[in-house]
Amino acid sequence: MNIDVMRYLTCTLACLLSSLAVAGETLDPFGTDTMLPLKPALRLDDATRDPCAAQSLDRALNLLEVVNLALCNNPQTRVVWASSRVQAAQVGVNKAGYLPSVSLSASDNRTTGTISGVDQRSIGVTLSYLLYDFGSRSANLENARQLLSAAIATQDSTVQTVFLAAVQAFYQYQATFAALDAAIESERAAKESFAAAEARYTAGTATPADKLQAQTAYSQATLNRITANGNLKNAQGTLANMLGQDANRNISLATSNTTAMPDDFEGDVNALIEEARQHRPDLQAAAAQVKAAQASADAARAAGRPSISLTASADQYNTSGINSHGSLVGINLSVPIFSGYATTYRVRAAEAQVDVKNGQLDQLRLQVALDVWTAYQNLTTATQSLRSSADLLNSADQSERVALGRYKAGVGSILDVLNAQSALASARQQRIQSTLNWNISRATLAQAVGSLDASLLQTLPDVASQKPGESSPQKLQP
Repeated sequence: MNIDVMRYLTCTLACLLSSLAVAGETLDPFGTDTMLPLKPALRLDDATRDPCAAQSLDRALNLLEVVNLALCNNPQTRVVWASSRVQAAQVGVNKAGYLPSVSLSASDNRTTGTISGVDQRSIGVTLSYLLYDFGSRSANLENARQLLSAAIATQDSTVQTVFLAAVQAFYQYQATFAALDAAIESERAAKESFAAAEARYTAGTATPADKLQAQTAYSQATLNRITANGNLKNAQGTLANMLGQDANRNISLATSNTTAMPDDFEGDVNALIEEARQHRPDLQAAAAQVKAAQASADAARAAGRPSISLTASADQYNTSGINSHGSLVGINLSVPIFSGYATTYRVRAAEAQVDVKNGQLDQLRLQVALDVWTAYQNLTTATQSLRSSADLLNSADQSERVALGRYKAGVGSILDVLNAQSALASARQQRIQSTLNWNISRATLAQAVGSLDASLLQTLPDVASQKPGESSPQKLQP
C-alpha cells in the first residue's frame, strides 16, 4: 500500500472516530434525560409560562410566587437536580456495556542501526464485544437505575424541604409584620393612657404615681415596638435569602382577606402514617438504596464468574516499503481462578452494605411515623389555640376599652387601664402566634405525610391582623 494512501486512510478513520466521540458527548443516545423529572418548580397561572422565568421582585408577591421563586433559585434544588442528572448519566454508562467497543491504533517508527535504518508503520482496528458475563452487566445497570430512582426521590424530598422552608419564611414575615402593627397599636394606646393620666394629674384628680406608671408603660410599649421592628428586618432577610437573594433585598408580600379555616384538615392519624409510608420521598429513596445495594452485591458475585467475549481486529503493516496485513476473529473465554480472596471479601462487604441499607430503611420508617404523629399533635394543639385566641382577643379588646373609658371618666384606676392594655397586647401577640403556628403546623403535617404541594397553598389562611374583624393588609412592606 502506498504510504500516502495509508496516511490518508489513517487520518480519515481517526477523524471519523473522533467525530463519533464528540457526538457521543453532546447527544443522549440512550435517552437518559427522559428518565429525569421536571425541574423543581410550580406551575403558575399560565400553564405555558416558564415557571422559572425571571420574575420582578419590585411588586408584592403572594405565597405561591414565593414558594416558586424559592424552588427555582435556592441552591439546594439546583444541587439535587444536578445530582439526578449525574445518576442518569451513570445509567447511560452502564448501558454502554451492552454495545461493542471499537478502537483505532497507528504507529510510525524508525529503527537505526549500523547498516541502515528501518521504517515501520502500522494501522489497525480492534473490535471487542462482551457476549455473556453471568449477570455482571445487568447487575451494574440495575444498580445505576436504582441509584437514579434514589436521586429522584431525594430531589423530591429536598423540594418539599425547601417548599416548607419557603412557607415558613413567608408566614414568619407576615407574623412579624403583624406583630409590628400590634406593637404600634399598643404604643398608641399607651400614649393615650399617658395623656389621660397627665391630664388628670394636671387637673388634680390623679396622683403623681398614676402619671409615672402610665409613662413607664408608654416607654415599655415604645421599646416593644423597636424590638418588633428589628424582628421584621430579620424576617425580611431570611425571606430574601430563601428566594436566593441577598439579605438586604427588599421583599414585599401581597395578602388577601383571611380565609376561613377548613373543617376537613384533620384525618385519622393511623391512615396518615400509612399514607406517609407510601408517599414520603425520603422513604422511597431509602427503599431504592436497598435495591441498589442488592444489585451491587449481585455484581460483586458475578465479578468472580467467567465471561465470554467476541474479538476482531484488522491490521496493516509497512516495513521499509514492504506491505503486509492480517486479521483476527475469535471468541475469548476468561475464567477467574484465584484473586487472593478479593472477590470473596467484596461479596461480603456488599452483603453487609445491604444489611446497612435495610437497617436505615427500618429506622426511617419509624421516624416517618414519629414525624406524622408529632406534626398531627402539633396541628391539633395549634387548632385549639387558634380558636381560643380569637375569643381572647375580643374579650381583651372590650376590657381595654371599658377600663380606659372608666379612667377618663374619673371612675377607674390607672392600674386597671394598664393591666387591660397589657392583656390586650398579649392577646394580640398570642393571636398572631397561634395563626402562625396553625399555618406552619398544617404545612409541616403535609410535608410529614409527603403531600406538600401547590394545592395546599390555596387553603392556607393569611396571618390575622391585629384588630378584631379587620382584614389583612393588601401589601406588607416595611
